[in-house]
Amino acid sequence: MDESVIFEIFEELPRQGPGSNKCTEKAFDLLRPLPSGARILDIGCGVGMQTLHLASICEDCHITAADVYQPYLDKLLEKAAEEGLSGRISTVCASMNDLPFKDEEFDAIWCEGAIFVIGFEKGLDYWKSFLREGGFMALTEAAWFTENPSEEALQFWQEAYPDIKSIPETEKEIVAAGYTVIDTFRLPASAWWDDYYDHFERRLDSIEGKFKGNADAESVIEFSRKEIEVFREHSDEYGYVFFIMQK
Repeated sequence: MDESVIFEIFEELPRQGPGSNKCTEKAFDLLRPLPSGARILDIGCGVGMQTLHLASICEDCHITAADVYQPYLDKLLEKAAEEGLSGRISTVCASMNDLPFKDEEFDAIWCEGAIFVIGFEKGLDYWKSFLREGGFMALTEAAWFTENPSEEALQFWQEAYPDIKSIPETEKEIVAAGYTVIDTFRLPASAWWDDYYDHFERRLDSIEGKFKGNADAESVIEFSRKEIEVFREHSDEYGYVFFIMQK
């Protein structure tokens, strides 16, 4: 799979995954207490809707936004300048598997909808070294809301992300990795539609002709349409959950 195709398809979206400013703020309010001048690392930030909101609600924080795709970071910095937030945000183009930071450099680590790329258990373990003792991690991860998912939802997730677990199972992984679970909450269905799927459907419609004959792109477009339809039918069975934890 040509990753540049995936990046291009997602580039024009306001977010690259489910979420909302309301959910970001709710999770941030659970990070207490943060020290004065807190340093926050936002991993897999995409174009940074959540990065910008964090910077707007935490005037005494500095946020380092990391992503492997420089055009996403360019868009983030452009938006930060427009909103007068440039002084609170810096960017680093790096893979979440190979981050150029020092041990215990950050007071909090943030990751919305991206830890699946590295794997939940691996991400918790690897990123932990960058977090000071007593620091916080806030991230979203897919989880089952039912013990008996429908066959369609089960088949989709077996293909998309076989590591999806229930909320209690995910919390056990967090504790086993050396964190204390502070709180969890489900993202509402609106956090999937308003700033993500509604835009994504229009994006898929607009680019389908451009990528006709490109097998990689056609595969991504087909899978993305399937993803949206499965969620439309089965959003009561699974979703994203914010997990807030402390090292």
